[in-house]
Amino acid sequence: MGELKLADYTDLDRLAAEHGLELTPDGAHLRWGKTNRKHPRNWHPARKTYDITVIGLLEFFTTAMSTSGATTAKAAQLELGTGKTFTLFLYVSTYLLGQGLGGVVFPPYSETFGRKRLYVLSALLYSVFCLLIGAVPSASALVIGRLVTGFLSAIPTIVITGSIEDLFNSQDRIWVMLYYVAMACLGVSAGPIMSSYVTYRYGWRWVFNIGAIVTCVLAAMLMCIKESRPSLILAREVQALRKLTGNESLLALNPDFMPDLRTFAHVGLFRPLRLFFTEPIVFVVTMVFSVCVALIYLFAEALPPIFEAFGFSTEDSSLPFLALGVGFIPNIATRILDYRITQRRLKEGLKVKPEHKLTGIYIGAPVLALSLWWFAWTIPPVGAGIHWFVPVVALFFTGYGLNEMEVVVSQYMADSYLGYAASGFAALSIVRSLLSATFPLFGSAMFDGLGANVGMSILAAIATLFCIVPPLLSRYGERMRKKSNFAKYSLQVYAENGVDSDFR
Repeated sequence: MGELKLADYTDLDRLAAEHGLELTPDGAHLRWGKTNRKHPRNWHPARKTYDITVIGLLEFFTTAMSTSGATTAKAAQLELGTGKTFTLFLYVSTYLLGQGLGGVVFPPYSETFGRKRLYVLSALLYSVFCLLIGAVPSASALVIGRLVTGFLSAIPTIVITGSIEDLFNSQDRIWVMLYYVAMACLGVSAGPIMSSYVTYRYGWRWVFNIGAIVTCVLAAMLMCIKESRPSLILAREVQALRKLTGNESLLALNPDFMPDLRTFAHVGLFRPLRLFFTEPIVFVVTMVFSVCVALIYLFAEALPPIFEAFGFSTEDSSLPFLALGVGFIPNIATRILDYRITQRRLKEGLKVKPEHKLTGIYIGAPVLALSLWWFAWTIPPVGAGIHWFVPVVALFFTGYGLNEMEVVVSQYMADSYLGYAASGFAALSIVRSLLSATFPLFGSAMFDGLGANVGMSILAAIATLFCIVPPLLSRYGERMRKKSNFAKYSLQVYAENGVDSDFR
């Protein structure tokens, strides 16, 4: 007897349509109907706004906890009886190494088994291990606590990019990616400021006690979000249809299906590493994004001594981080420009390619380089007679440049790999975490040995090299995507499973 196809059931088309589904052209599977309200892209705006807002808040706070490490390390150094570099390693590097490891595991897991459970568990366990760090007075508890909380922080930091792709089309992602990067940037800026004041007034352990309280509250809020992975929701819908009809041959179109953990480990876990070494787009985006983020972690170590030389107190020396944080405000204007460009193309009946959203990086790359050169030579000792406000303004533009680079390359990755963007960001997470873990360690020695002006000039020179990235992506990006088997596969899966009209 031949294989029974779904199309052999005469009333199956009608049944599928009643449930917002449709048959694939080969009649072998059920897939989403374009107007199905249960598809995350078609959810009510209020639902999508709540979900992504809460996930963004988790990203904001876990990022703040990551950059609080340099300040708490300085306060705990005498208590632990360890050297400066080793204490930085305990508080900063272990967290970021854990995040890199989590970035390998969690994104492909979320693509296969869903996202909501990961968010809730990450917030709950994060709270528990923050309590461990604050309560147990030992270096071993500190290492375990920071490593595990770093591991868990990869969930909001990386998996959120997959959630954004689940929920929003390419037009809406222009704004939502800005929100994601703004939350990360504000978290980076808030961490040193929060930890400075809390440590000064209540002791460094209260930084982690507050972390436990806030993430516990966020865990409760995350319980109210919905699962957003479309393939997983579709599988549940088809399973409900099987129970309703008694027809066990009904199958969902599910490209993410993994029969067991062994298959997942072989296919899913190695996918990020394979992408990094075989996909030029992933490699370029990873290096740009990772260096930008690592620069911020280096700032967390470098800025307080620089502004103490201007006469700031230890407690106030982290306040200039506010300039980096509010640097995202001009990014709104660039997103408006992106939106107008894409809207004009859509009105003219033209396709919107990832390369059409690169305007911001043409602005952001030179702004980042120039602002770092500006900062490098307006701080002590060379800029000892210059008012502290001048380098703070440079930090504002540095924040804009960093945000612009991160927003644009993140969006480019998401638009290139669509539903599998989280796997691309997993590769990014590994490199970003390694660089962010090591930059503060060698940065301290570099600034001590070369001085703040020369040290910052080296960072400015690195940023200057990034000015080649915009024309590189504009000229070769589409060619790289067309040669990429994984990008083509991602587009095919998106076309088969998506609900946007331009892909059907």
